[in-house]
Formats: sequence, C-alpha cells, structure tokens
Amino acid sequence: MERMRRGMLCRISCMLIALTLLAAGWALAEGNGEAHLQKDVVVLFTSDVHCGVDQGFGYVGVKATKDYFEREGCHVLLVDNGDAIQGEPVGLLTQGEAIVDMMNKMGYDIAIPGNHEFDYGMERFLALAEMAEYPYVSCNFNREGKLVFPAYTIREFDGVKLAFVGATTPDVMLSSTPSFFQDENGNFIYGFMQGNDGADLYAAIQRAVDDARAEGADYVILQCHLGNDATSVPYTYADVLAHTTGIDAVLDGHSHDTDKVIMKDRNGRDVVRQACGTKLEGIGWMRISAADGSIDTGLYTWNNPVPAPKLLGIQNEMSEVVDGALTSLGEWLNKKVGTSAVALSINDPVAVTDSGRPVRIIRTAETSLGDLLTDAFRVQTGADVAIVCSASIRADLPRGDITMNDLISVYPFGNHISMREVTGQQLLDALEWGAKDTPREFVGFLQVSGLTLEIHTYIESSCRTGENNGFAGVAGEYRVRNVMVGGEPLALDKVYTVAAVDYLLLNHGNGFTMFDGGKVRLQGGEPDYAVVAKYIQEDLKGVIGEGYESPYGQGRIVAVEEPVE
Repeated sequence: MERMRRGMLCRISCMLIALTLLAAGWALAEGNGEAHLQKDVVVLFTSDVHCGVDQGFGYVGVKATKDYFEREGCHVLLVDNGDAIQGEPVGLLTQGEAIVDMMNKMGYDIAIPGNHEFDYGMERFLALAEMAEYPYVSCNFNREGKLVFPAYTIREFDGVKLAFVGATTPDVMLSSTPSFFQDENGNFIYGFMQGNDGADLYAAIQRAVDDARAEGADYVILQCHLGNDATSVPYTYADVLAHTTGIDAVLDGHSHDTDKVIMKDRNGRDVVRQACGTKLEGIGWMRISAADGSIDTGLYTWNNPVPAPKLLGIQNEMSEVVDGALTSLGEWLNKKVGTSAVALSINDPVAVTDSGRPVRIIRTAETSLGDLLTDAFRVQTGADVAIVCSASIRADLPRGDITMNDLISVYPFGNHISMREVTGQQLLDALEWGAKDTPREFVGFLQVSGLTLEIHTYIESSCRTGENNGFAGVAGEYRVRNVMVGGEPLALDKVYTVAAVDYLLLNHGNGFTMFDGGKVRLQGGEPDYAVVAKYIQEDLKGVIGEGYESPYGQGRIVAVEEPVE
C-alpha cells in the first residue's frame, strides 16, 4: 500500500515538472514572439462578381468551397476585392442591398470597395457598408484627407497575425459619376490619393503596410482593386509593387484577368500577385503553409456555360438565398419608375410596309424616344452633348406606367455610361459617320441631345473605312452641316464633353473610331437603363410628357434632300 502511495506521488511530481517545463516553454515562445501556425491558412477571394451570383461557381459554389476547406481542418477566410454590387438587375433593382445580404449570409470576412461600388451614389454605398456584417478596408479612399474606412484589418490564427491592407484604384474618379464625389457646391471632397504620378497612392499603401507591421503583423496581404490595364498606369498593381516594400502577396481585381504573376518589390523581394476574373468564373485562393510558413496562390476555374451548382447539383444554405433573391426580381422588374403621357416608339406611328408591318425609323431619323434617351445621358452626366447609337434601342416605351422591365427592354445590353472630351472636329466626324447611309438604315445612326444638325442627303457619303470597317476619315464633302451645340455654331477646334455608352465612346463600337485621344472624364458608369430611370424620376419628376409629344422628335435632326438655292 505504501509502495502504491509513493508511486502515485512520484507520477504526480513528474506531471507537475512536465507542466512546469511546458509552461516555461510556452512563456519562452511567447516572449520571443515565435508563434507558429498549427494548421494551414486558406484565404478564398472573389472579385468583380458584378452581381453574377448564379453564374460560374455562383455563391452556392463559393460556399461549398469554403465548407470544404473548413472540413479539411484549415483556418479559412473569405474576402472580396470589389465590384460586387453592380452589374445585373438583382443589384440594380435593390441598389446593391440583395448582394450585401447574400455576402452577409455567406460569411464574408473582409471586403474592399471597387470602382462600381459607387454606382448608386456615395450616400447609398456608405449605407450599404453599414449593412455589411464584414468590414470594408481601404488605405486610400478618403474624405477631405481623412480615411473613410480603416486602412487595414488584422486576423490572428494560432498567434500568427495576418494584415489585410485595402486599396481601391484612383481610376474610380473616371469610372463613376463625378458628382458622387463632390459636395453641393461641386467641390471634390472624396478622393483616392490620385495624382502626383502615383506617388500619393504608393505612399498611402506603404504607410498602411508599415503600420500593420508595427502592430505585429507577421504577414501583410494587399487586397486591392487595381488591375493591370495599361490605361490604369500609374495605378496598376505592378506600379504599386515597384514602389513599395513589406507586402507578402497581392490579391487583385478590376481588370477581370486571371493572371498569377511573381514580381519584385522595391527591394528586389519576390511577391506573388493573383487575380480571379469576373462573374465568379474563378475563385482565387492563397494558402499559408503551417509546415514552413510559405505562401502560394492559385485559381479554381469554371468555364462551363452551365453554372457549377446547376450542373453538379450542389445544394447548401446559399441555394435558397440565391434562388429567393432572383425569384423576387419579378417584383422589382415590375416596379413602377414613372408614367408616360405619350407613346415613344422606334417605329413610324403612321407608315407601314407593303406587308402591313410598322416602318422602323429609329435608325434613319430623329424620334421622341431617341430624344428622351439622349437627354437622360446629357442631363445626368452634365455633358455638353449626348449621343446614342440607334441599334442599341430595341423596344418602345408605352403610354401609361413605365416599369424597370420596360427600360431594360429598351436597353437590353446593359452598356455603361461614359463621358470624354472631344474636339469639334471629332464630334463632326462622328455625326458624319452616323449619317453616312441616311435615308437608308444604319446601326450607327445617332440620336442626339445638346445639338442640332442637318443631313444633306443629296451629297454622297465620302466616309472612308479602315480596320474592321471602322471610320478612317472623310475623303470629300461632309453631308452633315450647320451643326449647333448649345445654340452656338460647332467650333472645330473647341473641346466638348460627350456622353455615350462605353461601347461607342471608348471601344469603337459600330465603327466610331474617331474619339481616340480625348481625355476620359467618366468610364464604365451606371448601366444605360439605370441612367434613364434616374432621369425620369429625378429630372422629369416621374412623368414623361412635355417636349416628347411628337413621335418625330424636337427637330434636332433635319434631312435636307435637295440643294438650297
């Protein structure tokens, strides 16, 4: 019995010694700051979803991927790199709220604003950020020099700290509506550390990285919406890395690419950058190894036109959320935007073809529908002139109540509003190109606002075509004459602002190549139908009527069939 007692005391003593040594070891490790991951950290990221919640992997597939890594025993984070809330009716018709609600239910951990987060206006985005159950971070989005969101956030696993520094492209100042960043007097009060040839942006990011390191961050990840487009220089991810140090990895968006790039930072240290495309065609991942602390990145891709959840039969708690949001679109599409006291049509109200079908005039002449749509572009952007290719106008607006579905039927392509500076000569060339086939139909026939013109149809068009049959100059006499802008004669050497969809103004759509070189004032703004909805509600006070009574328009475009003596 005594022997058993002594044996038990011996075992207890050994246990106490072991616990003491273990505690000492823990204290030593803690004192040296040498925390080590006990299991891998997996960061899943999305970017430029643009409301494509049921496309590609869909949010159902993203949730399934997140669940998989959690079952595998990894530490898992889910983050978004911007442009989530705009791009499809589910975002437009809920002003982004349906997307934020889905992201909340998905369990997103961190997000940053992209340029399209501001498409519903500053007040609305800030309200959405309040609704979000995940934090927004951005080290360069500021109001009068003061950051709107924290520059970074730190997440800790097994004592190891990961800092996520947010950065939003200063190109947002061009790709969203300028008034969103101004006060009531037209002064810009919001900014993104733009200008100074990129130096201000680099300094903001470096400051955030240094602050995160000072707070004890073991890893610093730049979570950004910068991209690699040449037009974004000096604000691309490559520009940033070349001018900063201390970043371990870059998770990027904005340019819709899927590239993985390893490049050196300012001190010559290799840094990996990963992007993940758009519309959930890819889910980006970054993995930190518990074994050696190394970082790798990659991309899960889905290129099948049938969404992954549908083809593979994936079901989880997000299935009902996504299906419910999309099903509810019926209510939103039927939501009243305003009322029209007149019928606005793409067809002649009287003339018919030999077979009795209506004669389409939208592609040969001015119409009241064309006047309405171009007025919306001009007034909402504050441009001098607005132009719309008639081929993008596909349906009538009936007399009576106007719904969002009606507007999307008129503008089914979802092109985005843009604005750029052009010379009077460029504007004249555009009008000439648009009128080259009049009185025959041409997809590029322009409906206009802010100007008037004559088309002297007895003069044969001398427009020359170049690559891809686009405009390459005018060889002879112009058939477009007597152009007046704002009641004044067009000055060929004067600079005007022109609003149109990006397809036409920036991407040579319908052969309009003449606009290259002019300063872009707005790029990739709101969808065309959203601009028209705002015009009806805000500027027409909900009623279409006065000024749009004549189906043939207000006399902005006059066809002259014979020479005037």
